[in-house]
Amino acid sequence: MFAGERVLVAGAGVTGQSVAAALLADGAHVTVTDAAPDRLTGLPAGVTTAAGLTAPPDGTGLVVTSPGWPPTAPLLVAAAEAGVEVIGEVELAWRLGATRAHPPAWLAVTGTDGKTTTVGMLESMLLASGAKAVACGNIGLPVVDAVLGGYDVLAVELSSYQLHWQSSVRAHAAAVLNIAEDHLEWHGTMAAYVGAKGKVYDGAGLAVYNADDVETERLAAAAPQRVSFTTGTPAAGQFGVADGWLVHGDLLLAPVAEVRPVGPHNVANALAAAALARAYGVSAEAVRAGLDSFRPPAHRVELVAERDGVRYVNDSKATNTHAAHGSLGAFDSVVWVAGGLLHGAQVADLVAEAAHRLRGVVLVGADKDVFAAALARHAPDVPVHRVPSRDDEPMLTAVRVANAMACPGDVVLLAPAAKSHDLFASYAHRGTAFADAVRDVLAERG
Repeated sequence: MFAGERVLVAGAGVTGQSVAAALLADGAHVTVTDAAPDRLTGLPAGVTTAAGLTAPPDGTGLVVTSPGWPPTAPLLVAAAEAGVEVIGEVELAWRLGATRAHPPAWLAVTGTDGKTTTVGMLESMLLASGAKAVACGNIGLPVVDAVLGGYDVLAVELSSYQLHWQSSVRAHAAAVLNIAEDHLEWHGTMAAYVGAKGKVYDGAGLAVYNADDVETERLAAAAPQRVSFTTGTPAAGQFGVADGWLVHGDLLLAPVAEVRPVGPHNVANALAAAALARAYGVSAEAVRAGLDSFRPPAHRVELVAERDGVRYVNDSKATNTHAAHGSLGAFDSVVWVAGGLLHGAQVADLVAEAAHRLRGVVLVGADKDVFAAALARHAPDVPVHRVPSRDDEPMLTAVRVANAMACPGDVVLLAPAAKSHDLFASYAHRGTAFADAVRDVLAERG
């Protein structure tokens, strides 16, 4: 398909390396560029490297960009101005798959929160059914590797960045889990962000949407075939919850008590995964077996420890207010560890809705004063402690304070509602620091 074509790959990370290898195997002349020259080592033999390009080399017919590069990147702007097509790895994977005798079916998942959990559940259901399946995309494995790997069906996690650059993908079934403000620094406007998410429905055989989220319903409105899910009692044709079971009509899929991680938002994720699996023909028995065998990823409503009636839960992946709302809603009595970089997001509504659950709050990070102001207004009787910015071990201090606030029946919950990069390398680093601090504090108590 790309034989003889000169293709520039923007970004030499894991995705860029897979893209370069796939294009080489297809006969393309491949150049890879990256702002960091040290990332250009270890690429496949036959690849030309060029650090820091701001315009495509002469003769370039296609640019394949890594998802982290925004449309405003000088190289991508220059390519567009020169009339060179720019696509992402997901679009490339679809085009390469379309040339194969038996391309895999795509079950695609996007949304502001819950994508990785849903895709993991979906993969587990597909495997339980006996399908040759794999989870790929934003979850870790590049889609291009999965497409070329001989699978029957793919559980594909798609970010708004990835969807922005695709135009041809036609999923067997696709789901938008939810929509909330996020990644506006990349997309520029909320409308652009929502529009990117909605592209997952383009040409999909079935659109799965969240009946409890008006925006996802709007995005799916034009789909010729669609089905919805709700965490309430379902209407005719919906996936939902009845008498403690995940159901679809009269079909019992799995007990709500078997859904992990806990919380209404993860019940919604399980319902979305079930709808996608059923669209591929997975039996109700395999849906339940898949949920039973699913092991949640780290740092997502993860129980770290329990002592004297107090549970310590790590949900460091709750990096925005929407995710934190779901996490807080999973528990009745919470000592909340929150804070970080909000990037302009507002927390007043989150605090107002969660106030009745809060027994204490410990704030860390750059925007802790924004949280404190919202708490003073909407939860004035809740004790609040701000960890000083000068603290050398802010998470250890936070857990010590939270532990002192907690009583039997409480959950000490890390659900930051903010990004981590003010104090930590990543949300995973932050979650690990919390878990380590919990163990240290409990050891201090003996």
